[in-house]
This record gives sequence, C-alpha cells and structure tokens, in this order.
Amino acid sequence: MRRFWSNKDGNIAVLFAIAIVPVVGAIGAAADYSLANSYRTDMQKALDSTSLALSKIMPASQSTLDTVGLQYFLASMGPNSLDNLALVITPDVGQVRIRASGTYSPRIANVLGLSSFEISTEATAKWSLGKVEVALALDNTGSMSSNNKLVELKKAAHDLLNVLQVAAKVPGDAKVAIIPFDRMVNVSMNTYLNANVIKWDYWDEKYGTCSISGNSNQTSCTSDHKCVGASGSTKKKCEGNGGTWTAGVWTPTNHNQWNGCVVDRDKDPAGTDNDVKDTAPDAAIPATHYPAAKCGSVVSIMPLNYDWTALGNKIDAMSAAGNTNVTIGLAWAWHALTSTSPLTEGASKGTANLTKFIILLTDGDNTQNRWTTTQSQIDARTELACANVKADGIRLYTVRVIDGNADLLRNCATSPSMYYDVQNAAELSSVFNTIGAEIASLHLMK
Repeated sequence: MRRFWSNKDGNIAVLFAIAIVPVVGAIGAAADYSLANSYRTDMQKALDSTSLALSKIMPASQSTLDTVGLQYFLASMGPNSLDNLALVITPDVGQVRIRASGTYSPRIANVLGLSSFEISTEATAKWSLGKVEVALALDNTGSMSSNNKLVELKKAAHDLLNVLQVAAKVPGDAKVAIIPFDRMVNVSMNTYLNANVIKWDYWDEKYGTCSISGNSNQTSCTSDHKCVGASGSTKKKCEGNGGTWTAGVWTPTNHNQWNGCVVDRDKDPAGTDNDVKDTAPDAAIPATHYPAAKCGSVVSIMPLNYDWTALGNKIDAMSAAGNTNVTIGLAWAWHALTSTSPLTEGASKGTANLTKFIILLTDGDNTQNRWTTTQSQIDARTELACANVKADGIRLYTVRVIDGNADLLRNCATSPSMYYDVQNAAELSSVFNTIGAEIASLHLMK
C-alpha cells in the first residue's frame, strides 16, 4: 500500500485529464467567438439592406415599419443559428434608425458554463428630405400640330407628372407649374382683370376701332385724316370745298373684353430689361407691369401645385396655334418658381433641401415677340432670359423637337447633358421619363 501511494508513474495522464477541460473550453470559446462574429457581420449587412429598404417607403406607420422591416431583415439574414432575433425600428424626421439583436448559444465553450450571449448591431438610413419645384414651359404654337408633336407632348408630360407623383412620398415634395406659350402667355382673365400688375397701353394701341376705315391701330388711326362735309383727298382740297380735314378717332376695345393674355414686359430704355427678368411689378413703375393683349387659343397657365389631376387636365387642354416667342414662355416659367408677384407660389430662394427646375420645350425658331418678327432680335432676348434664369440658381432643361435653333437651346440649358434634340415626336415620352427620373433620384430620393 505504501509503495502504491508513493509510486508516481502516470502523473502526466492525470494532469492532462484535469487540464483538458479548460484547454478545450478556451479553444471552443475562440471558435464560438469567431462564429458569433461572423453572424454579427451577416446581421450588419442584413440590417444595412433593411434600413435602405425602409427608407424607400418612408414615411410609414410604426406597424408597417415593424412588419416590413422584420420580413426584409429575416430574408436578408438567411439560415442562421441565432435565437430571439428582434428589431427595434425608430423613425425620425428624415431618417430611420434600426437596432437588431439575437442570442448566440455556444457550441463548444458551454463546457465552461457559458450558456448564451447577445450580439447586436445598429444602422441608420436617411430618407427623402428633398423637394422640387418644376415649371414646364411648353410650346403651343401652330407648328406643334404637325408630325403629331402636340399629341406626343401631352403623353410625355403625363409621364413626367406620374414619375414625380410617385417619387414624392410626402404630398408637396414635388410641385409643378404648367406654362403653355405661343407669342403670348395667358395668365387668366378672372385672376388678373383688375390687378395692378396689368397695364393697358399696348391694348389701347393695338385693339379698337377707328373712325377712318383701314386703320388697325391707334397710331395709324390718329395720324390719318378724312374730309368731313365735303370731298377731298388732301387738306387743301377738302377745306377748299368747304369741308373739315378731320383726324381719325381711335376707340380702344373695352378692357372687359380682355381674355387673359399678356405680351413681353417693357425692355430698354434705362436698361431695365423687365421682359427677361423676374422683377416684381411696382405700382409706381409702369414698365414693370404686364401689357394686356388679345389671346389666340393658348390656354391659361397653372401656377405651382401638386393637384395631379388638375395638372393633367391642363396638359390635355393645350392646343396648337400662333407664332413662337420662347422668351415669354421661359420668363413666366421663372416667375412660377419664385415668390415674386404676380405668381407667389414658389418657395423663397435658399429654402433648404429644395431644387428648382424649368423644362423648356419648343419645336421652332423664334418668330414674333412684342416688338419684332426678326428672329435674331428675338433670340437675343431669349439668350438674356436663359442667362438670368441660370444665374438665379434654377436648373434648366431644354428640349428641341425636330426644328428650332439648336445652338440657342443647347447654350440655354444648364449643361450640355440637359439639352435634348428630339428628331421624332414619339421619342418625347422617353426624354421626359429620363428627365423625371433624374429629378426624382437626385433630388427627391436623396
């Protein structure tokens, strides 16, 4: 017995048997940690995907976020050995925060008494804070009736409205103004008949009746004469025959017959160039007011709004007639995007997270403005308007449909990539969809 107790043979086996438990536990802990860390990496990837997916449906109710978020997260995680997977989704203004957690049960390290431990991760995704205001300056001149251009323009404009409506997750994130133009713009008689932004000197000169036939404006009428009370084609003959040499009397058409159109505002003298600026009308400065004119068939403008049905109806109401004055269409599209009178629906300049756009479409050369039918002179006014619009921070797309001054429109656009030369009217829908998608992806869905 004494020899048995004093015999030390086989001690290593005993010591190894005792030591093997912590050694195996340490190795197992390392393996389990590596596996748990791999699951955490998978969890982070799934959470990033989930937060991005949820940002696309914001704003949404908490119940919708919880249901959709968990479904998306579990699908992204795929097969795993985690227990008690859970998400805590916290929506906030402009962002959504998500925390994911799960329980990992060790496979080897449990020999050390470690039954389970939690792994977790977090992610944040921003959702749309962007807003856009878009003015469509659309040529409604007579040439738009050829080659199916107006029909295709209406389809394209509807497509653009649909893109912006879908992209605007919050009502009002996207607003649109419709500015049909020919050589004039129709601002709506019902709104502006008695407004002090309208002036009547152009109307009184151009529209009326003369006491001497053959005179179509005030200047020619009052400079013309006829013999009253006798015969005679000259003053001398008239008075020699006992007649009275009488100047023509011009009677302007009653202002109540105005149907809402205006022509270009005054330009020089004084270098004011109000026709190509967004200057607010000043009661004391008639040159800043808008000259009333008789409309052809151009439909009235629609200021910025997000009544998508009304905007679509306005598009459908457009018709083709009249001559081309790109300048006035661009000028009124600019007016529509600012808070300056007479159209005050535009947000103030510098409003955070807001981008303003004009999409200017025409199918022909400039042919007539308030002063001339000489294209080069009208083009010069368009060039000034384009430069002023871009200097005001408004992003400008231009679309040429088959005909028109390509160089003028290309230079008018904010960048060459924002100029489109359409050689077939059927391509307009594709162009407007491209423009709409670009506006939505870069500025609405930030």
